[in-house]
Amino acid sequence: MSGPGAARPLVLDDIADLRAYERERDEFRRQVIAVKKRRRVSVGPVVSLTFENRLTVRFQIQEMARAERMATDEQIQHELDVYNRLLPGPGELSATLFLELTDEASLRHWLPALVGIERSVVLRLGGSSPAGSDGRNGTDTSQAVTVRSIPEQGHEAQLTREEVTAAVHYVRFAFSPEQVELFAAGPVTLAVDHPSYPDGEPGTVLSDETRRELLGDLRGE
Repeated sequence: MSGPGAARPLVLDDIADLRAYERERDEFRRQVIAVKKRRRVSVGPVVSLTFENRLTVRFQIQEMARAERMATDEQIQHELDVYNRLLPGPGELSATLFLELTDEASLRHWLPALVGIERSVVLRLGGSSPAGSDGRNGTDTSQAVTVRSIPEQGHEAQLTREEVTAAVHYVRFAFSPEQVELFAAGPVTLAVDHPSYPDGEPGTVLSDETRRELLGDLRGE
């Protein structure tokens, strides 16, 4: 996964031990919350994506180590091996897809209905966004180029089922160099074209702040 345009994998030296992490945790959490605000995009009532980078992945590892009281290099290395797979590769965006389901009725309805959701998220590059658009609809995507989500291979077998989906998936979007430049020019719309999720269309137009943030991932900045 390493190389030009790829996020550099985290290593043992990047992960603070438990006592050191307790000293930095409050400030680190504030930093991560601010970053995630720019990197989280909701589409319709129950789908959201958080685009991952080294900071967000390091936070997940630190919090896992804290919760499980992990103290050995072997334990931390296992977490690194798992979570480094969430980092974007060259010319990629990597995201955690959440189904925001908070009650039993929603779980019973949406988990069977949204089987295949991990392959139903698209980034549409280009099209026109009329002045006064609310950032959600009103964008003409008829001329847009589409980049479709791909399930993260290391997690796909654990999360993909024929009759019921999981509430969390890990997905990637792979871009050609030309598509990266279209992303830079904007607008970019995140949509869900699953047949059982009509609220996924026409999608959510990424704010300029979010688009600039994610462009850094695509360019390895």
